[in-house]
Amino acid sequence: MPPVMEIDPRRVTLVLGGARSGKSRYAQTLASRYRRVTFLATARPSDREMQERIATHRRERPASWKTVEAPLDLHKTIASESRTADLLLVDCLTLFVANTMSHERRKAHSTRLVTEQLCQAIRSSKASVIVVSNEVGSGIVPAYRSGRIYRDLLGQMNQEIAKIADKVVLMIAGIPLTVKDTAKKTGDLE
Repeated sequence: MPPVMEIDPRRVTLVLGGARSGKSRYAQTLASRYRRVTFLATARPSDREMQERIATHRRERPASWKTVEAPLDLHKTIASESRTADLLLVDCLTLFVANTMSHERRKAHSTRLVTEQLCQAIRSSKASVIVVSNEVGSGIVPAYRSGRIYRDLLGQMNQEIAKIADKVVLMIAGIPLTVKDTAKKTGDLE
C-alpha cells in the first residue's frame, strides 16, 4: 500500500472504461492515498452472481474503509458522507443509472434532475470524490429501446460529471489514459 499523503480535499476524478477495463482497481489505487475513505456502493445484490461480485469487491477493499450502500439518492449520500471523509469513492454510475431507471420508470426530465442533483452534490462535497462509470459511447447501438435510453442517459450523466471533474481517466486494458487534468498547466502538451 502506498504511503498516505495529504491531498487537496476538493478534487473530483472521473474514471471511465469498458467492462473489465480496470476502472475499479485503478480508482481504489487512487483512493488508497487518502486517510478516511468512504466507498459508496451502488450495486444491488439482485442475484447470486451479483452477490458473489459484491463479496469479491468487499474483500478487495481495505478493512479501514467505510462502505455505504447507495443504490438510489446518491446525491443525498454524497452530501451526508462528505462531512466525515477525506475521499468518497462512488462505484459505479453504471449501476446507479440502472437503479434510477428501474425505481420509478423515470422520464428524461426526471433523469436530468437526478444528474443536476448529483453534480451539485459533487461540487459541494467537502471531500474529494472519485466516480467510476462505464464508457458507453464506443459500444454497439442496443437493439432495444430501453437499452438505447439507458445508454443515452448514462452517456449524458458521464458528460456532466466530466465537465465538473478536475481529472478524467479512460481505462483501456488496465492502462489509465488521462483525458483531462486541470492540474496541468494549460500550455503543457502531452
